[in-house]
Amino acid sequence: MVAGRVPHAEEVLPLPALSSVPRHVAIIMDGNGRWATARGLSRVEGHRAGALAIRTVAERLSQHGVPVLTLFAFSTENWGRPRAEVRAILGLASDFIDTRLAELDEADVRLAHIGDIGRLPRALRAKVRHAVERTAANTGLVLNVAFSYGGRADIVDAVRRLVDDGVRAEDITEEAIAERIATAHLPEPDLLIRTGGERRISNFLVWQAAYAEYYFTPTLWPDFDARAVDAALLEYGRRRRRFGLVPEGACAPDGLTASAGA
Repeated sequence: MVAGRVPHAEEVLPLPALSSVPRHVAIIMDGNGRWATARGLSRVEGHRAGALAIRTVAERLSQHGVPVLTLFAFSTENWGRPRAEVRAILGLASDFIDTRLAELDEADVRLAHIGDIGRLPRALRAKVRHAVERTAANTGLVLNVAFSYGGRADIVDAVRRLVDDGVRAEDITEEAIAERIATAHLPEPDLLIRTGGERRISNFLVWQAAYAEYYFTPTLWPDFDARAVDAALLEYGRRRRRFGLVPEGACAPDGLTASAGA
């Protein structure tokens, strides 16, 4: 594959039949730097190639009928990366909105953002808000971008909202927190994908992904194409989601209740 070029969904064979389709797919887009290093390119070029992959993956998931896609684009911890790299990532985010917003709007994609928007440069904050407002009435794929986002900070913010709302300690429930979490307007993720070979969720959707199916792949993010999307969804369809319940006809292990375990 030519460096920086990502195949589009229409270049791939027809859609495979799926036994089930997740309502919400969340992706940790890992491996941009390693992809670039392997090709003798700068890390910035790796992030640029990763930005191109977003279109391919979003198109393929939309073709499969997945209604919500959340991308972990920039974490709260990523602010600690070298300044030049951070500036480059912020610039790529700005360029993505400039070059893709009209196309996404025409495709009926609704853009959303979760994360600490206050840490973004003023111009980028304005672009993010404009993109969200411009596509707010769209009814197609929800493309939810987690930028300057951390799962623990998300929970802390939800608890602060509980305090601000005057909720008494005895009235705090999981539902009360879920109503104040950043993705309260979206279904919880059914499938969480991490590219790049690592097997952790790195503070991404810590609350929301409690019962998600995890799919780890060694494929680096810029190489995660439509075929890779198909493979992940086919694997998801083979999983039996029990949500902590003991399968029908099985006995719970000694000392555990029927609702214990995963």
